[in-house]
Amino acid sequence: MITSEKEEAVPFQEFLGRLKATLKNVFHDSDNDAKLASERGFPTDVLKEVMATNPLSVAIPTEYGGRGVKVKECLGVLDAASYESLPLALTFGINIALFLEPVAKYAQNPIKENLYKRFLTQQNMGGLMITEPDFGSDALNMQTSNVKSGSVYHITGTKHWQGLTGMADYWLMSSRQKFENGELGRDIDFFICDSQQASQYIQVEEYYNNIGLYPIPYGKNIIDIQVPEQNKLVPESTGLKLMMDLLHRSRFQFPAMGSGFIRRMLDEAIKQTTSRFVGGKSLMALDQVRHQIARIQSAFTVSSALCSRSAAFSGIENNLASSAIEANSIKAYISDLMQESAQTLTQLCGANGYKAESMGSRGLVDSRPFQIFEGSNEMLFTQISEMVMKMMGREKISNLSEFFKSYSLTQNVAEYFKSILDFKIDVKIPQRKVVDLGKIISRMVSANHVADLGAKGFRSDLIDGSLETIKHEIAMLVSSFQFQTKVVPVEEYKDNSSWLKFC
Repeated sequence: MITSEKEEAVPFQEFLGRLKATLKNVFHDSDNDAKLASERGFPTDVLKEVMATNPLSVAIPTEYGGRGVKVKECLGVLDAASYESLPLALTFGINIALFLEPVAKYAQNPIKENLYKRFLTQQNMGGLMITEPDFGSDALNMQTSNVKSGSVYHITGTKHWQGLTGMADYWLMSSRQKFENGELGRDIDFFICDSQQASQYIQVEEYYNNIGLYPIPYGKNIIDIQVPEQNKLVPESTGLKLMMDLLHRSRFQFPAMGSGFIRRMLDEAIKQTTSRFVGGKSLMALDQVRHQIARIQSAFTVSSALCSRSAAFSGIENNLASSAIEANSIKAYISDLMQESAQTLTQLCGANGYKAESMGSRGLVDSRPFQIFEGSNEMLFTQISEMVMKMMGREKISNLSEFFKSYSLTQNVAEYFKSILDFKIDVKIPQRKVVDLGKIISRMVSANHVADLGAKGFRSDLIDGSLETIKHEIAMLVSSFQFQTKVVPVEEYKDNSSWLKFC
């Protein structure tokens, strides 16, 4: 094992301060900023300088020279990075949540020492391969397969939309066992692939022209590799539960990427509206502008509360496979708030907000994929609702407010929202209503965490403002949920539908 305790010995605030200073230095450089706004990939000198601070050491166990895989520290690094660069924060998030944490928890010991050494001394990176061209969110039907021959697994298939495509040195590769009759097993296996080894090299067939997150390469990968059996992850029960534990833990880390990003949107919005004058008054004097700023501030408070919850709950010592409602709620709501905050800043900046290099427009396109990857928000809201309605059915509760009073993730704020949620849920509702219900539940779960953060001493004016903002949002969602509509698309709409005929 690596015996150096250098990284662990440095107090976290000192470690984080050093990282923040480096980030500020490289990302406030005008030349670097222009490159990041218009060119693919991170400028080599930028990534080299940032990685020299060893930010990924927070996700490496102390016995291998890291800082100990403490959730608070992992989230602190993501928060600091996302304030300066959301693509960099996502790069760190991919490495931490989708590679290093699963390795720490599930990898076999023989492979760990050299792997961690390369991360600490050679600035290596790792990612996760699950998604396939024909099976995006349908991971259970992936066609990438593995066949064991002696002490080696032969893995073949196609993967795409992996962040750090062609850039990562290591990959967690998901696949299904292939039997002699050609059929694939129902469970999912995970293997650590070292792309620096010829037998494990992954061919990139195509790089995608993604419209945002320019520094991160995405593409299509052809898998035909030979992996030693010691590279296989060992699940606590099944590979499927391993995958859910991994993905849910990743979703618990979204608030950290959201926190720094939203805080930057808030700071930029306050700077813009207090320095821009129209008719002798600052924009901040306008009531609608103050309302918009307050919404970003509420989003910042929500992200802070969710970070606090994640730090206390999502460590690798806990199995999060069964935490779907909370993980999905956190991921979907925080990514909605990220997109809304960027939209608001872009609007407040007027014409300047439409410049490619503006913080708002870059935030707009960079935060948009967060609502899509690791499960599109509409799908997650649907899953949240379905799970909650099953719980209500088992408990024979039909009133939504009554359920929230009994549910551990919402009971602290159920009374505060009772007046707008005191109605019955019909389990036979159209899917569009199921999505609305999922949004309501996600806001309630988050509001509960906001209240918990307030009880810990977080400043009360931000807590009160956030709860009131969430209440307003839920009231609008309830109105949408209760509005009866059966409007459907008319696929053959072109006959008798040209306005020119009626002028």
